Amino acid sequence: MDFQTKVELPTGMPPVTHAGQILLMGSCFAENMGLQLMENKFKIDVNPFGILYNPLSVFAALIEVLKGKEYQQDDLFVYKNYWHSPMHHGSFSASTQEETLRNINARLQQAHQSIHELDWLILTFGTAYVYEQKGTGKVVSNCHKQPESYFTRRLLSVDEIVGEYVSLIASMTARNSNLKLLFTVSPIRHIRDGLHANQLSKATLLLAIARLQQQFPEHVFYFPSYEIVLDELRDYRFYADDMLHPSSLTVRYLWERFSEVFFSMETKQIIMAVKDICQDLAHKPFHPRSEAYQRFLGQIVLKIERLNRKYPYLDFQKEKELCRIRLNP
Repeated sequence: MDFQTKVELPTGMPPVTHAGQILLMGSCFAENMGLQLMENKFKIDVNPFGILYNPLSVFAALIEVLKGKEYQQDDLFVYKNYWHSPMHHGSFSASTQEETLRNINARLQQAHQSIHELDWLILTFGTAYVYEQKGTGKVVSNCHKQPESYFTRRLLSVDEIVGEYVSLIASMTARNSNLKLLFTVSPIRHIRDGLHANQLSKATLLLAIARLQQQFPEHVFYFPSYEIVLDELRDYRFYADDMLHPSSLTVRYLWERFSEVFFSMETKQIIMAVKDICQDLAHKPFHPRSEAYQRFLGQIVLKIERLNRKYPYLDFQKEKELCRIRLNP
């Protein structure tokens, strides 16, 4: 007897490999999968603006990355003794203009350097609701806990979302014919919108992505993270304590399902080799200066070197440095 409704995974998808450059932007799936990809030595950049929730903010951030914008004082505002950017997550905010601009511009330039060389652009939409500044009508990515009276909240239409992304995708793929875009929808429910409004929001996002897939079948793809959590994992035990965010178990399950779709056997073998090295390094010896442990560290270095000879694009710089420190205490 089967007690689970399995979501049918897409087949025949282009592979995600360690050799390719990947940029992830958007909501929780981008952060969760980004961490998994990073730990497994994929070449990635994750959320150069911090977590973004709505499609228009993701679109605006992508435009700024493509142009290599440099933020200036006029792009910031001060609220409760901190300097903020309405385009950025609060993790970029600081008590001085200089520090805020330094945080923002360093990450933006890092993303700009690789944007035209991407193999995969993975975008996760969380909500179709946006907050517009009443004075300017500009959509903000983050309200930074300012009063709601400063903003007008509204639901985007499918046509609005599609209209913005059609020109962006056309121009990016014209410049980089190898670029693939993977869209996902965050399974997190935005209960502040109300449960019914949250469903309307998610439906808007799904319809917009389906339209983009129809217009760019060779470049635009969809991974059903939203459906997997809501249908395969239809139980509150798969959520964190707030009953809204996915638990660590759920993230691991999504990673497994993602791996089924996008990883070749060779990629999975690399992941296992990376995991083996990381587990060895996590080993805590009783006698770190013993000859046996020094030999053990030497074997780790050999494993890294063998893997790097076969796959030179894998970055083990931190692991090598850790071994060097432990070998020369």
